[in-house]
Amino acid sequence: MRLPVWLLSLLALVLQEAGPASLPKERRRGEERGHGESHAVAQPHAGSYLGSLDDYGEVIDLSNYEELADYGDQLAEVKETSLVPPTRISPTQSIVAPRTPLSNPAMTKPTLPGPLGSPTSLDLPTCLVCVCLGSSVYCDDIDLQNIPPLPRMTTYLYARFNRISRIRTADFQGLTKLKRIDLSSNFISSIDNDALHLLPALQDLILPENQLVALPMLPSGIKFLDVRLNRLRSSGIQPEAFRALEKLQFLYLADNLLDSIPWPLPLSLRSLHLQNNMIETLPRDAFCDPGEHRHIRRQLEDIRLDGNPINLSLFPSAYFCLPRLPVGRFS
Repeated sequence: MRLPVWLLSLLALVLQEAGPASLPKERRRGEERGHGESHAVAQPHAGSYLGSLDDYGEVIDLSNYEELADYGDQLAEVKETSLVPPTRISPTQSIVAPRTPLSNPAMTKPTLPGPLGSPTSLDLPTCLVCVCLGSSVYCDDIDLQNIPPLPRMTTYLYARFNRISRIRTADFQGLTKLKRIDLSSNFISSIDNDALHLLPALQDLILPENQLVALPMLPSGIKFLDVRLNRLRSSGIQPEAFRALEKLQFLYLADNLLDSIPWPLPLSLRSLHLQNNMIETLPRDAFCDPGEHRHIRRQLEDIRLDGNPINLSLFPSAYFCLPRLPVGRFS
């Protein structure tokens, strides 16, 4: 009669427990293997099953499982050896590589011709407080009390809205290229008589909103003269002051204290503004030559006498040579 497999397994366990305990483990295993082999001849299926159960502890020793496959230690080791810790930069530490200091060779500053023919460097005091662009100097609204020293090559000067009270002879001496002077809105009350007439290139003289009571000698090449809103009187204009100004085209003398029209006026004149003065009378030859009735002053098209107490209708013979009548009161 053939025994079932489960009964053979139970008998094998009982025999193993009943065996002598004093035998060495190796000997018991040998005997158990021999016993299993004897049964394996008769019952191969039972022997194969018993051998797999007994030998399982040797094939995979569960007590050493963590030692053989300790993945936690391996992962920790990878983190420590394969990753480079980031470098921390403090807020005060610069991330830009330090620059190598440049050598400081001796440098020669270029120079510009200075006032009175003396050379002056680019750090001329005037160009530190003013703006110097090419041949133009801008000194607007910086509380100047005097004309600053100017480079000899100055062509245009703008010194508006300052506190300049006087123009001296030496202020523009040697500035042979100066074409325009704009000193609007200052406190100028006097100009030395020789301060301007020696400027051969001067064309535009702009002096409105000052405190002038008289005009100095003017250069012969001037084309534009603006002395509006001053305190200019007729006695402050030298006799025949404008006759020699053969290039003068625009003469603006409005808002002053004039009581007569400056005379004689150059033939080059195109615009004459005398409004808001104190002019009461008009000589016959103020604009036209009474002995030359055929002559017409075609260029003088703009004359303003409005705001004066004069009645222009009382002087009809004074306008016969003009292309247009003056602007003013005719009644």
